[in-house]
Amino acid sequence: MCGICGIAGKYDKQKPVIENMMKSIYHRGPDGGGNYIDEDVALGFRRLSIIDLDCGNQPMFNETGEVVIVFNGEIYNYQELTKELQAKGHVFTNHSDTECLIHAYEEYHEKMLKKLRGMFGFAIWDSKEKTLFAARDFFGIKPFYYAEINGNLVFASEIKAILEYPEYKRELNEKALSHYLSFQYSAMDETFFKGIYKLNPGCCLQYKGGKLKVSRYFDPTLVPEKHQDEKAIVEEIKERVAESIEAHKISDVEVGSLLSGGVDSNYIAAQGHFQNTFTVGFAEDNGRYSEMERAREIADYAGSTCHQKVITPEEYWAVLPKVQYHMDEPLADPSAVALWFVDELAASKLKVVMSGEGADELFGGYVIYHEPVSLRPFKVLPAGLKKKIKEKLEDNKKNFKGKNYLIRGCTPIEERFIGNAYLFHPKEKAKVLKSSIPAEDPKTLTAACYQKTRKLDDTARMQYIDLKFWLIGDILQKADKMSMAHSLETRVPYLDIEVYKTARKLSFDNKIRKTQTKYAFREAAHSILPEQVATRKKLGFPVPTRVWLKEKKYYDKVRAAFESEASKKFFQTDYLIRLMDDHYNGLADNSRKIWAVYTFLVWYDVYFGEQQSA
Repeated sequence: MCGICGIAGKYDKQKPVIENMMKSIYHRGPDGGGNYIDEDVALGFRRLSIIDLDCGNQPMFNETGEVVIVFNGEIYNYQELTKELQAKGHVFTNHSDTECLIHAYEEYHEKMLKKLRGMFGFAIWDSKEKTLFAARDFFGIKPFYYAEINGNLVFASEIKAILEYPEYKRELNEKALSHYLSFQYSAMDETFFKGIYKLNPGCCLQYKGGKLKVSRYFDPTLVPEKHQDEKAIVEEIKERVAESIEAHKISDVEVGSLLSGGVDSNYIAAQGHFQNTFTVGFAEDNGRYSEMERAREIADYAGSTCHQKVITPEEYWAVLPKVQYHMDEPLADPSAVALWFVDELAASKLKVVMSGEGADELFGGYVIYHEPVSLRPFKVLPAGLKKKIKEKLEDNKKNFKGKNYLIRGCTPIEERFIGNAYLFHPKEKAKVLKSSIPAEDPKTLTAACYQKTRKLDDTARMQYIDLKFWLIGDILQKADKMSMAHSLETRVPYLDIEVYKTARKLSFDNKIRKTQTKYAFREAAHSILPEQVATRKKLGFPVPTRVWLKEKKYYDKVRAAFESEASKKFFQTDYLIRLMDDHYNGLADNSRKIWAVYTFLVWYDVYFGEQQSA
């Protein structure tokens, strides 16, 4: 696990620039660093030593020195791939997965990506072809950002490294802000910084002769089977998960596990038999926001030591600027801050942990995935009638039991679901944003995914949306950035290409069964977990922001931010105060909306505040 950065082009001050870029991502690799510079490229690298501790330094070259790589991630099948490449005549000088990538590029070029199993963001410079080739892994576990600036391609594992490039002019992307208010994360290809882009998961790029070409090599499509033998698929899940966890344990240092009270992390902990596990929680509301007791139960069951920490409100609020600095872009998921503390705890003991990200998206675990079942009665109603009913209900200002259910039942899935979070709808965004900032409709981003999945059932369509948006923008973003902030590697065995091959074909009834979600996955978990754990509902490091925002101390803190000059640049502050007052007085739960705006303002102060412009 490492941090990478680079410049491809003719910029003539590359050495001091690449060194500054490397310094900005020192936290991703405090064990060492290196760079390579010639007239066409500058590559930088920070190392966190995990595999081949003595010989895994980068940048790394092929035998002739014509091909050089910087690589962030882990390739779990590198030993088998190395044997395949050796049989084809490639000579290896060390035992790292990095060298395996170099020879795979020489042998297969872009087709090498189909042979990889792992998480990765890498860049290869081919000096003979004068070409930079870069790629990001299948699901977006590892980040990769890039920008074209005055005839040069600048790239890095984190945006903050690109900000060190002296010719980049820092400018806020207001369109990203508008979408963020709906999604609660950066949902566009272009980031919050104008001109800086994400390389999407499953994509690679080629930069040659000043021309950039981006192409897709993988898309996490779902192909649910209509009729599927339950016992057979449960056994297949058990085999795939067990094998993936074993593959993800490959390391020359100890591997531990993060642990909440849910089935996903519990399954990993019990299957992996880790010596050390880690969890955090809060004391508020009589432990409602803590899974520490549940985590300790499963740790005892799995025979591991469970390290725990209670996060105080003061600690949580104090660390927000640091969290948003390391996130690069604002993320309004309160659990990201909880993840900061659990990763900090884990990093005090070891360098590598496993975590349960991806299980819900692949196996159908979110409660919202059950919604198409509860809304089935509306299927028989004509679309025109449902539209009229919805309009009348929305015009009716009175609230009554079942109103929201009726509205959702009369709303096409393409309009009601953009992912696990849908905060501000376009009409409300028009009220909260300054008139100069368009209230972007999030459907403009999700429309292509819905078009591609039009023949699938609604639950599968929701999963695909989450795989393309929520998983990348929220779940994996915080997993990578919070762990690497503490020089800790997080591995996610559910987001494995072999596990995906099983999950993608799950029939509807092996995902959703009566009131249960993630049905077949839970059945597989039964084999090694107690019954009450395998069926337990997911919490996932819950945070009591709803409670805190009703306390005067934190109400005043957030209100001050909402009334600041920075806030007035972007928001209708009177509307924000109404949201706060309604929440504070118990008239509505506006905590998620309030938190999204406040998080943005914290982030904005870090990257665009007075300390940045001074």
